[in-house]
Amino acid sequence: MEYLGGMKQKTSVTLSAEVLSELDRLAGPGASRSAYIERVLRRHIRRRAADARHDNDLAALNRAAARLNAEMDDVLAFQAPWPADK
Repeated sequence: MEYLGGMKQKTSVTLSAEVLSELDRLAGPGASRSAYIERVLRRHIRRRAADARHDNDLAALNRAAARLNAEMDDVLAFQAPWPADK
């Protein structure tokens, strides 16, 4: 993930009155809307990055699953049966 700190830039965002009211409530009295929005967005960005890593890991495991299962089948075919299995 790239570094998200550094110089801040001013931007304009248009929000509905309902969302703005909820933003003020969640941020708390006297809190900075900008600070709250930045904190929420940072959390969201980190979560998206974690989800992407998870998806990549899962895809790699799924790609390897058939090969690994076939290798295990070969290993198990060479095992002697347990005495109770005879």
